[in-house]
Amino acid sequence: MTMAMIPPEIDNWFAGRGWRVRRHQADMLAAADAGQHALLVADTGAGKTLAGFMPTLAAFCPSRLGDAPPPDGLHTLYISPLKALAHDVQRNLLTPIAEMGLNLRVETRSGDTPSDRKARQRAKPPHVLLTTPESLSLLLSYPEASEIFGGLKRVVIDEIHAFATGKRGDLLALALGRLQAISPDLQRAALSATVAEPESFRGWLAPWGEIDTVSLVEGETGAPPEVEILLPQEERVPWGGHAAAWAVPQLIEMIRANRVTLVFTNTRFLAEYIFQLLWDANEGNLPIGIHHGSLSAEARRKVEGAMARGELRALVCTASLDLGVDWGDIDLVVQMGAPKGSSRLLQRIGRANHRLDQPSRAVLVPGNRFEYLEAMAARDAVHEGQRDGEDFRPGGLDVLAQHVMGCACAGPFEEAALLQEVRACLPYAWVDEAVFARVLDFVATGGYSLRAYDRFARIVRDKAGTWRLTHPEQAARHRLNAGIIVDSEMLEVRFRNGRSLGKVEEHFGAQLSPGDTFRFAGLDLEVEGVRDLELVVRAAKKAGQIPSYGGARMPLTTHLSTRVQAMLANRGTWARFPDDVREWLEMQDWRSRLPAPGELLVESFPYRGRAYSVFYTFEGWNANQSLGMLITRRMEELGLAPLGFVANDYALAVWSLRPITDPAPLLSPDILTDEFVDWVQNSHLLRRAFREVAVISGLVERQHPGKRKSGKQVTFSTDLIYDVLRKYEPDHVLIEAAWADARARMTDVGRLADLLDRSAAELVHVELDRVTPLAVPVLVMIGRESVAQGEADDELVIEAESLGGLAMRAD
Repeated sequence: MTMAMIPPEIDNWFAGRGWRVRRHQADMLAAADAGQHALLVADTGAGKTLAGFMPTLAAFCPSRLGDAPPPDGLHTLYISPLKALAHDVQRNLLTPIAEMGLNLRVETRSGDTPSDRKARQRAKPPHVLLTTPESLSLLLSYPEASEIFGGLKRVVIDEIHAFATGKRGDLLALALGRLQAISPDLQRAALSATVAEPESFRGWLAPWGEIDTVSLVEGETGAPPEVEILLPQEERVPWGGHAAAWAVPQLIEMIRANRVTLVFTNTRFLAEYIFQLLWDANEGNLPIGIHHGSLSAEARRKVEGAMARGELRALVCTASLDLGVDWGDIDLVVQMGAPKGSSRLLQRIGRANHRLDQPSRAVLVPGNRFEYLEAMAARDAVHEGQRDGEDFRPGGLDVLAQHVMGCACAGPFEEAALLQEVRACLPYAWVDEAVFARVLDFVATGGYSLRAYDRFARIVRDKAGTWRLTHPEQAARHRLNAGIIVDSEMLEVRFRNGRSLGKVEEHFGAQLSPGDTFRFAGLDLEVEGVRDLELVVRAAKKAGQIPSYGGARMPLTTHLSTRVQAMLANRGTWARFPDDVREWLEMQDWRSRLPAPGELLVESFPYRGRAYSVFYTFEGWNANQSLGMLITRRMEELGLAPLGFVANDYALAVWSLRPITDPAPLLSPDILTDEFVDWVQNSHLLRRAFREVAVISGLVERQHPGKRKSGKQVTFSTDLIYDVLRKYEPDHVLIEAAWADARARMTDVGRLADLLDRSAAELVHVELDRVTPLAVPVLVMIGRESVAQGEADDELVIEAESLGGLAMRAD
């Protein structure tokens, strides 16, 4: 790539700080000067954000402008997956802009932005607007969108790996298509530290998927991270459990020994649980905070401000801080429990030091023995530079319906022109005229079965063939309800004076009565009452239960599970393991066998008067849970009298009155055509998927002016419509969208199909007289499947030690 001419204003600013313009930063400017879109893949701390903005800064430098005035109107859009990241980037951009003396106005826009500022931004947009996919989509729904974006020169998408493969990526891809139609010379840039397959992301970023229009810019290599795996001081890795509560005394010592420590957990429940344990053990009163997505915006900003000012020694957090927020003083990252993927781990490790020339330091804390193997696999992958991530899939029809409605809110549109825009987006290149006509008919009538109801008629085609809103009020209703993230319905947690602490899920709040206590936002709270969608609380004198959340579990990546299986098969690597882990595997190998890569091992044995079988799939909890549902249905048909099943990321255990003597008939591929369809249709899964697509598509509205529906009301509405469509219009576009979600996201049917293919080729069944060592971690979960991880960890460890003693006996 031709080296860009760096404006002296930028060069001098870097030099004044003792820095230099890095090669990838110059390459991003060169790509823009050459009229190319660009994907930058660079390590955390490499100055990616500044690289993405180099062409924008250069465009406002007097040395490039000459006698011309600075560009007017909106020049650059910055898209972030997180509101906090947009605010952080604004802070970090304002300094170089001011010190270079550039006439450049930067503002943020999100759901938290005051309405008067939003209105002003539409009338007089800043030069640079930092926003999210949802806020961009809403901004495009205004009639003045063509004026706002008509002069747009550049879009910068940060942390593209975080959302491009999901529905937020679908929404953003459609928004990019619309922006490109409004401003044809628009340049796109995307940034990431952890993209596994850059070619796939180049295709996603390119208009019409024309990959050659997107330059791949690779960053300079940074210092390799230093990753350790923490072991209990007596060198015994627990058999079971996930919270790694055993590590709290050692964790307190690490916090004391470092300036600032970031402690990551995989769930909001575990963040509250670990924070509570740390606080109870915090004899030195070290300032420790907590941060997760269910806390109020005020609470999160308060903690973020304290971190930025260096007032905290540690912060316990979740994926809410995975991305980008730049606190350079963090010198240690701790991952509690399994990392679930090498890219996710690398992203979290990069929070430490956040500088390219200094190694990031991280400690992994496994909750059990399988998690120890997973931590080893993740550490090896990070050291080898291996990335993983989610696969791309076809764009969702529910998201397309929302986009169509947004376009209608902006003004009348021609069907053929809008289809052209939609097909220019890679996720929707598969949409033909017939599919698009079905989506339009749905937005216009609700579908064949619902067209008699006026409330589902949102757009109409006039005599000239142009589509427009049925009534102007439809635009306000759309903007009130549009969005992609459909959380479980939440109750606001407030003190009587109105101060908000955040939100808990409605199903948890419904179980509480006045006088009950619970722990939230690091505080013990007593319920005073529930009114509307609010939980009114006051400070409590006694500790209470911690809310659990029904969000999706982090999936174990295929890449990491393959590495764990390879470790099991390669005895030469076992010398690195602690004695108890090595003895665990050696005893398993002696008593039964270890699952080899490409093989499906099934063990059957009696235990407590029941017949047990354990399937070592390594396909993740979602796929294993789905397999358990399907296998037990087939066992019922075969007269084996199944009693239950339990799953973790690595294995599925089923128990029954009569033993499985041949697992092959339970695993035949036709299970995905017969039992799978029947199970999904008659379980809550398809209803849950339908509820989400009905909300995203705008069929069911969560909010009306001045009023918000409760979760029960939304569920009641969607269940009624679902039953009608299942009976009278089973090929409805939203039933199709719900099926796509149920297959891909809720049941992981792709991995399930791979597993069944594997079982047909390499199924090994071992019948034994007792529990095996490898079965212990999944068996101890029996009866605790619905208990939030961490809550029963002490009991689980005690039971696991007892069961492990039985499995490890050599007689």
